[in-house]
Amino acid sequence: MSSWLGGIGSGLGQSLGQVGGSLSSFTGQISNFTKDMLLEGVEEVGDAATELQVSNSRLAEVEAAFTTQKSEYDRLRKLYAELEEKLEASEIQIKGQSAEYRTLLQQKDVEISHLKARQSGLQEEVQKLQQSAQSASTGPALLPVTTSASSTTSSSVSSFLSRPSGAHQGFHNDEMDLSDVLWSQQEINRLSTEVLRLEAEVAHWRRMSQASTAAGSGNGDQSEIVKLQRTIKDLREEMSGEVDEHQHELAALQDAQRQKLADITRRHREELAEYEERIEELEEQIQSGGSQPASPSEASKLTELEKTISSLQEAADQREEQLEELSARLEEAQNKQSSLQLEKDEAQEENAGLLHNYTRLQASVSELQTRVQEQEGKALQKAELDNEIQVLRKKLTDTEIEMERLKSLAEAEPKEEVEHADILELNTIIGTLRQEKEVVEQEKLDLQERLKLAEEQLSSGKEAESGEWESLEDLKAELQRREKALRNTEEERDTLMSELEELDRQNQEATQHMISVKEQLSGQLKEAEAEMTRLTAELNTTKDLKKELEQELRDKLGLAQEKSKEARRELTELKKTLQEREEQLCVAKTELDQAVERGTEAQGDTEMLAGKEREFSELMRELDELRSSQEKVLSEDYELKMENRKLITESEEANRQMKESQAILNRSVREKDTRIEALKLEKNQLEGELRQAESTLTEQAKQYQQTIEELTRARSMDASALQTEHERAIKLNQEKDIEISQLKRDIEQLASDHRDTNEMLSITVAGQKQLTDLLQEKDVFMDTLKQNASDLQAEMENSISVATKEADALRQALEEKDKQLGGMKEENSHIKEEIDRLRDQQSRPQPLSEPRTLDIITELETEITQLKSSRNRLEEEVQTLRSTLEEQQASLLLSQHSLQAQQSELEQAHARHQQTTLNYDRLIHARDDEISRLQLTVDQLSESRGRADSPPVRGDVILQEEKTQNLNQDNGNEKHDLSKVEIEKLVRGIKEKETEISQLNEKNLSLTRQLDQLVVSRDEVGKISQVILQKDLEIQALHARVTLGGVGGHTQDIMYLQQQIQAYAVEREQVLAVLNEKTRENSQLRSDYHRLMDIMAGKEAALLKLQQENQRLYNMSDPSGSQEMFKETIQNLSRIIREKDIEIDALTQKCQTLVTVLQSSGGDSGAGSGGVSSNQFEELLQERDTLKQQVKKMEEWKQQVITTVKNMQHESAQLQEELIKLQGQVSEDSDCSSKLTVDYSRLIQSYEQKERRLGSLSQELAHVQQTITKLSSTKDVLLGKLDNVAQTPEVVTAHLSGPPLTAEAPSLQTSAEANIEKLQEELARLQAQLAERENTIRTIQENNHRLSNSANASEIEQRSQAEEARQVKERLEALQRSVREKDLLIKTKGDQLSQVSESLRNRENDNEVLKQAVTNLKERALILEMDVKKLKEENELVAARSREKESEFRALQETNMQVSLLLREKEFELSAVSEKAATVEKMLQDREQGKSGELNQLLNKLKSMQDKAVAFQQERDQVMMALKQKQMETTAVQAELQHMRDKEQRLNLELERLRNHLLEIEESYTREAVSAEDRETELRRRVAMLDEKLATSSSAVENASQQASMQVESLQEQLSGVVKQRDDALAHLRTSQEQVNQYAVSLSNLQMVLEQFQQEEKAMYSSELERLKKDKEEWRRKAERLGDKASALQINLDEANAALDSASRLTDQLDLKEEQIEELKKQGDVRQEMLEEAQRKLMNLLNSTEGKIDKVLMRNLFLGYFHTPKAKRGDVLRLMGSVLGLSREDVEKMLEEDGRHGVTGWVSSWLGGRGAQSVPNTPQRPTSTHVLNSSFSEMFVKFLEIESTPSLPAPRLPVHDIKPLSAPPPRRTTASASSTATGAAAAVKRAGESNPFLAPRSAAVPLLASSVSGGSGGGHLLMKPISDNLPTFTPVPVSAEASAGAVLKDLLKQ
Repeated sequence: MSSWLGGIGSGLGQSLGQVGGSLSSFTGQISNFTKDMLLEGVEEVGDAATELQVSNSRLAEVEAAFTTQKSEYDRLRKLYAELEEKLEASEIQIKGQSAEYRTLLQQKDVEISHLKARQSGLQEEVQKLQQSAQSASTGPALLPVTTSASSTTSSSVSSFLSRPSGAHQGFHNDEMDLSDVLWSQQEINRLSTEVLRLEAEVAHWRRMSQASTAAGSGNGDQSEIVKLQRTIKDLREEMSGEVDEHQHELAALQDAQRQKLADITRRHREELAEYEERIEELEEQIQSGGSQPASPSEASKLTELEKTISSLQEAADQREEQLEELSARLEEAQNKQSSLQLEKDEAQEENAGLLHNYTRLQASVSELQTRVQEQEGKALQKAELDNEIQVLRKKLTDTEIEMERLKSLAEAEPKEEVEHADILELNTIIGTLRQEKEVVEQEKLDLQERLKLAEEQLSSGKEAESGEWESLEDLKAELQRREKALRNTEEERDTLMSELEELDRQNQEATQHMISVKEQLSGQLKEAEAEMTRLTAELNTTKDLKKELEQELRDKLGLAQEKSKEARRELTELKKTLQEREEQLCVAKTELDQAVERGTEAQGDTEMLAGKEREFSELMRELDELRSSQEKVLSEDYELKMENRKLITESEEANRQMKESQAILNRSVREKDTRIEALKLEKNQLEGELRQAESTLTEQAKQYQQTIEELTRARSMDASALQTEHERAIKLNQEKDIEISQLKRDIEQLASDHRDTNEMLSITVAGQKQLTDLLQEKDVFMDTLKQNASDLQAEMENSISVATKEADALRQALEEKDKQLGGMKEENSHIKEEIDRLRDQQSRPQPLSEPRTLDIITELETEITQLKSSRNRLEEEVQTLRSTLEEQQASLLLSQHSLQAQQSELEQAHARHQQTTLNYDRLIHARDDEISRLQLTVDQLSESRGRADSPPVRGDVILQEEKTQNLNQDNGNEKHDLSKVEIEKLVRGIKEKETEISQLNEKNLSLTRQLDQLVVSRDEVGKISQVILQKDLEIQALHARVTLGGVGGHTQDIMYLQQQIQAYAVEREQVLAVLNEKTRENSQLRSDYHRLMDIMAGKEAALLKLQQENQRLYNMSDPSGSQEMFKETIQNLSRIIREKDIEIDALTQKCQTLVTVLQSSGGDSGAGSGGVSSNQFEELLQERDTLKQQVKKMEEWKQQVITTVKNMQHESAQLQEELIKLQGQVSEDSDCSSKLTVDYSRLIQSYEQKERRLGSLSQELAHVQQTITKLSSTKDVLLGKLDNVAQTPEVVTAHLSGPPLTAEAPSLQTSAEANIEKLQEELARLQAQLAERENTIRTIQENNHRLSNSANASEIEQRSQAEEARQVKERLEALQRSVREKDLLIKTKGDQLSQVSESLRNRENDNEVLKQAVTNLKERALILEMDVKKLKEENELVAARSREKESEFRALQETNMQVSLLLREKEFELSAVSEKAATVEKMLQDREQGKSGELNQLLNKLKSMQDKAVAFQQERDQVMMALKQKQMETTAVQAELQHMRDKEQRLNLELERLRNHLLEIEESYTREAVSAEDRETELRRRVAMLDEKLATSSSAVENASQQASMQVESLQEQLSGVVKQRDDALAHLRTSQEQVNQYAVSLSNLQMVLEQFQQEEKAMYSSELERLKKDKEEWRRKAERLGDKASALQINLDEANAALDSASRLTDQLDLKEEQIEELKKQGDVRQEMLEEAQRKLMNLLNSTEGKIDKVLMRNLFLGYFHTPKAKRGDVLRLMGSVLGLSREDVEKMLEEDGRHGVTGWVSSWLGGRGAQSVPNTPQRPTSTHVLNSSFSEMFVKFLEIESTPSLPAPRLPVHDIKPLSAPPPRRTTASASSTATGAAAAVKRAGESNPFLAPRSAAVPLLASSVSGGSGGGHLLMKPISDNLPTFTPVPVSAEASAGAVLKDLLKQ
């Protein structure tokens, strides 16, 4: 996103840069336009109202033109959009077509390559045979020939193979046609024929080699060469003959075509001539007999004649159409001729190819010689192959070893099925490869033996050589085949090796699986831990119960004899409860078993369900992904197939996972069994403990019984004192025994505790030392970090404070400069005023002028010296500011360096933190191990101590050991209290350090933020420096003006300014370009800054997350996964910090470049604009003010653009998805529909047109035949009548003359009936007429002859036309046939194409799926390999840990043994002490009673009993130790067995899965191959069927043509019948011939008229068409021009807006006149009303300005008064009086009173009195003091005052001065202001004398605010008021007598 926004920003910057260039031209155009408009208005109209109307009409015209242009632009835009859509559609269509054609081409290329490979193989065989033949015939003499021959072969091969490639290059232009497909088919056929020919040649050469070996002569090669040369000559002759035939055929076709055309044209001309002659005859007949009326019978004949004429016209039109058709056919014939020419060229190329083949064969004959030598080199190759085979064997053994190693390593983890499966698959592949290699080696050996035999047979005899040669060649071929097979096996081996590597890489994919498995196992472990804790809790409760029981037993033992009975009773009760518990335990066991079974079932079901759900969700996800990825490419049915296959495979995987889950369940069941066994053991131990407790109770009971007996014995004594003493002694003895035993126990316990505490203290002291060292190091590091951070912060604060101070200083300097500028401007204005005053005084001849000027000059000189001193001071200040700027930049660079150093320190701190965290992790793990070890020792010692106290506690040791065996490493959770406290302290310390680190990170972020702020302040500094440069420029300009003012050359100054305006425009463009670049860079930096801030926020979030992760990991302190996670987090942190460093470096570089560019640009601009005057500078500032508002618009527009771009980006993603879908649909639809429908519709249309033409031709034929029959019948009748005329007398002749004179016959009959007398007169008259009639008859006979000739000709033409019609019909039929055939072909080819494309798509999809499967397998293999490596490392770690644990266990066993020995020694000592006590008692008893014998016996018995007890105890200890060892061994063996079984199951499962997978892949490949073959056979079968259909259709067409010929014959018969009917109808024709003649004449006239009309109409239409075309072209060109203009205007507008935007962005901080700019914006929208308002204001203010005086004028006069010396102040007061309209006398009086009262009171009262006349001032803003918005009247009066002085000539207004919506040049305003003081009185006087109304009208109206007042303390230049409404003009001096209209005209002319 950021990069995209950056691209937009750069694009905007470039566009803004372009805008800057065209801005000046744009403003120039605007000024030119305004000037032209004004000039036009002046030239055309003089009146204001008419001018307004004209301007309004012009505006309306411009608006109309704009609307038309806009509509045209919209239309063009729509057109462009439509064209773009068409282009996209055509591109999509072309893409689809090109893809299809490419697939076709690839198929054809593959076929061609196959055929070429076959051909090359055959050629090699031919070459081998030829070489063998030549070697047999010639020997080594032909060796030099072979080299040349080989070179020729290579060249020929290259030349031969160059042609198809070229052809394919031609094809790949995506314009492949059906002809190209046919050409490729022809190429394939040609290659197949060549292959067959080469095979024949191979057979021939074999025969030749046999013949040569049999003959033994070397003439065979020569004879062959001769034969080949002959064949080449024959082929060349055949080729030339074929070419000649082609040319002859072409020539014959052209001749036939020409003859046909000539015949047709000739016939047409003859027919036309005949028709013309006939028409002429008819006209003559009409003229001769046109006067007589016609009968009604002739009317019908006339209609018939009209019909015939219309039919003749139709026939003529049809003839013309036929002519056009024939010309079209001629063109088609020419096209065919060109195609035949192309075919001829192709045939020539093929012949050339054949020639190349023959030359190559000739060369191959010579190359066969070299093959014999190659046979010798093959023995060496065999040896090399043997070596390679040995190397391969070694590699195979290595791979086997590697596979075994991988297998051994793979036994570590339970879930590595994929890797094992891949390895097994590779093993099977390697085994098969080995078998294939052995088979190949065996075949090679067989071949070698056969070769040896063949060579021996060759040496034995030449007579059997012919047969052996063939066998030898076969053997060689077999050898080559075997070699190829060997090479293939080697390639397969290489591929397998590569696959092995890929599978190694794919092992990485299994890591995810392993991680999930680990998580599951950890979950199971947690459950097991929970169960174990529960069991331990139960055990603790049982222990507590046991302790309570022991306590109760001890209390009861301490009681008397009665309580012993209660104890026995309680024992019995305990036994009962124990039995009950045993029963409950049995019941619980049964219930547990049942629950386990149910739980296993339920768990199996639940796990199956969960697995199924998981698999289902995974399947759904995979299906969605597959659909989304393959929607574009795959068809739906193929997707379903693939989904079915995937479902099958996934169901298999689900089954496999089910099996695995079952195995896991079995394992859990076994674990539960082991736990139940452990519980049983615990129960047994509890029983043993209870038995021991019972035995101890029984022993104590015996002891009590003994004491009771002794007491009874003592009671039996007589002496009571002795009894009491004895009882007391016994009691004391018992108490002492108990105390001794208790003390011994305490001593032992204390000793063991002392030892434990000593060890624990030593260990904890060492750990504490390490931890304290680490903590000290970390504290030191943290202190250093804090110090660094504090130092950095202090440095940053210092730098920031310095920067802020410098910025404040710069701002203050700026303000001072502004104030100084204001003062300078005021001084400048005073100087100007004084200069103007001086000029006025010089122009006016007054006596007081000279001293005044001298004083003014002296004052000016003093002021100039002051200005120079102030300039020097300002220059010094500027230098100081620059030095401060440079220092600030240096400090910024230093801060950047310090930031970089801080970041490097941060990186170091992160690295140290990483190291410390790693050390802490290691220490924590060491502590955990030590604590677990100490816990074990403490538990063992406590157990041994408990065992010493009371023997029942010994069972706990076994249970504890079993627990340790079950839980392996989980005993670390139970820690000693002391170590726990210490670790908690350490964790707290670590947390504190982490909080400190987080605080430091926060400080670092705050520092980075401050750095960003510094970057922002740097931008501000750059802006301030720019402002300072601008101030310097202003100061320099003022100095230049001052110097120029001192010289006094204002006219020169104006000329100089006009010259420098152009140079300044160029500089302004440069400045604008630089500004654009800066703005673009600024926007880029802002976007980068925002992007960096986003990245920083993301990095902060990531840091927080990582810190949380660290804390969680510390809390968890998981030894396996925490270190890796911590490493990853630290790596991520370091990477993030590196990225941050890189980004910060890039930012600093960008900032440095910006600063340098800004400095260079500032320097350049300062150097360039040093010599520019203040006038230009102020104009620039005013332009900048005007540009600000447009810049704001541009900023808003930019924000809108950014938002729209974002929206478009959001929409573009959706649109892209929709577009992809639509493209897929369009490519599918448009390819099929557009092509086929267009072609089909075109063919159908052509077919229908041709049918229509056939029908029209047949109609024409019928018409022609009818006309011919009519003509022939008329001819016969006329001939018969003529014969009759020759035989009959005059009456008959008169009768005969009826047909030509039909009007006379009825009149003669009537006259004969009425007046017979008149007959003779009539006869005489008729005889006179007979001579005339004979002449007419002769002409008629001649006409008849001509008609007969024409009839014959027409009959011939009819026949020829019939023939032509027949030919046309045949051609049409042939065309129809070809059309139908093409339709069929197109359909079949389309079907074939669709099928082929579908098959190709399927193939491609299959290939893609297979590729994906292969890549997936590779990735899985890589993942598995990574897993294997990780598992190896984990196994090594586990092995190391197990070794450590074993060593610890051995040490514990030794300590245990030592403790047990110590216990035994203590028991022995106890027994000795007890014996001594017994002896003492016996001695006492002996002394007391004298019964020593009994006591001795008892003591002996006691000793023997104690010895037995000690022996039993030793035996029991030994047995228990042996039992423990056996149990440990059995559990270890069981675990190993279980592991091996699981591993075997997994391996078997993986093997089966891989075998199934392999079989499926092979089946799919075979299926695809079979389906491809089936498709091929199906296609071939279809092609054959189509050929058959073609043959049948051609036969059907032939039959149809025969039937058509039959129909034509029948039609001819009908024609003969029609001819007869025509003869009958000709009788009717005779009567109506005269009318026909008349109609023919009229018709001919009409035809002539019509033809002329048509010609005229055609000419008119053509001219109109041409005109319309020209108009259209012109309109189009105009539209394009307008579009270009519109686009150019838009570009200019955009550029202008962009430039304005950039300008306003830089001058934002200085823009304190927002309200006025807004007002100007509003006023700019109403630009059209300005002229009207100006005119209105002019007319209104012409009358209102009388008697009003300007406040500014008065202020200037007032200031002038105080500036002048006291001696000259009276002159100033007189001037003021003259301005105010006072008379000289009043002024003089007041001056006289001055001596008495003083001037001040008078001036103040006078000003107070007259102040009301001035127009009130505009409200002042607080920022600028006394900035005035003067009223219209004030400005008008001022203008009057200026123009009343005729010192200046009227200068010509330059183009740049006409600036609407901008302030005028301040030079003129100041000049006007200053001139008021001097020339006001005279002007007013003159105005008053001539006309008081004309004086104000004679001046131009300046519509702007006055300059800065003299009293203002320094208003900024930019704060000046901008013109309200009107453009400003140069002031023109006008005489007072001139009228307002003249003044306006003068103004407008300028």
